[in-house]
Amino acid sequence: MSDAGAAVDRIYREEYGRVVASLVRRFGDLDLAEDAAAEALLVALERWPVDGVPPNPGGWLTTTAGNRAIDRIRRESHRDAKHQAALKMYDDTPHEPTGLVEDDRLRLIFTCCHPALAPEARVALTLRLLGGLTVAEIAQAFLVPETTMAQRITRAKRKIKDAHIPFRVPAADDLPTRLAAVLAVVYLVFNEGYLSSSADADPMREDLTAEAIRLSRILRALLPEEPEVAGLLALMLLTEARRTVRVAGGELVPLHEQDRGGWDRALIAEGHDLVRECLARALRTGQGPGQYQLLAAINAVHTDAPEASATDWSQIAALYAQLYAVAPTPIVALNRAVATAELDGPEVALAEVDRLPGIQPSLTTYHAWHATRADLLRRLGRSAEARAAYDAAIAATENSAERAYLSRRRGSLAP
Repeated sequence: MSDAGAAVDRIYREEYGRVVASLVRRFGDLDLAEDAAAEALLVALERWPVDGVPPNPGGWLTTTAGNRAIDRIRRESHRDAKHQAALKMYDDTPHEPTGLVEDDRLRLIFTCCHPALAPEARVALTLRLLGGLTVAEIAQAFLVPETTMAQRITRAKRKIKDAHIPFRVPAADDLPTRLAAVLAVVYLVFNEGYLSSSADADPMREDLTAEAIRLSRILRALLPEEPEVAGLLALMLLTEARRTVRVAGGELVPLHEQDRGGWDRALIAEGHDLVRECLARALRTGQGPGQYQLLAAINAVHTDAPEASATDWSQIAALYAQLYAVAPTPIVALNRAVATAELDGPEVALAEVDRLPGIQPSLTTYHAWHATRADLLRRLGRSAEARAAYDAAIAATENSAERAYLSRRRGSLAP
């Protein structure tokens, strides 16, 4: 891809969620919004390398996509009256109420996370529409075949259309019951930005991490007494604080090797304040912390240590034990094993890691499982097995920075 083409691709990924959300609000049709956004990309790929990138590329894409959508509506006379009304450049009819806040992307998330949709479909559809991820990238994140994910997304969009699910933020009384799915989606958007699954994207996508934090701040303002909202915001802030030193020279830098002087201390302070707020609320109410609060607390312990050797692994292990009781997933167990290795040694941790595929066989396609095994095997001096595990981890990830790090670690193994 040329430099101009790469710039178009980067800007399109950054602006995709905003463009699609704007089109959905205007036309009320997910498929039309996606198709029009894709057509706008094709026009950008033709024009921008010749004419240059416009001063407001997001606005240009939104306008172009809107024009393409109108052209399509004109061609399809069977569109209903609501779509025909969108043809009018100036429409004085009142809009349907769209919820508590004027934010297209937040409304899009609540639409995608409607209870009528299956939980896995909610997350996948939001990643597709808000994050601009391809179906292949989402399938990889869910450890399912691409065809399965494509069918899941198609069914979800059809359900929204057939059930006339509204494009709006729910009323205040309904917000808490819809919250869990929305928080899960926001966190997955953040994770995709923090470690991109795409070979064609930057290793880290600041546009997605910033968008997830922005949405979380809006939710925090709407629901200031919801501890999991505060917990998620704290978790993302404490993770984002390390972003600028997480990749160096095109290679991923793991937590224990990072230059802690480069961490964003303002974000860390804000994150720690939120964690303390959650702890105080839990003590006051007697209500145990949820998964985001516990993950935030784990990150607070990491970011509280002035150097890696000062990390309180006993506290981290205890927090992971609490987290596993709340969310008993193989991914949590895998992360808990990392703490186990620091406390009880790599042999005990490796036994835990090797048991996990019996719980979820698809874990063997997950790069972090192979990478964790590789590191534990390396620490045990089992170089041949570690080399094979590194090979499997490299094959299972498309992230260029992660591949570079894993390749270096593999190359440092003893013969």
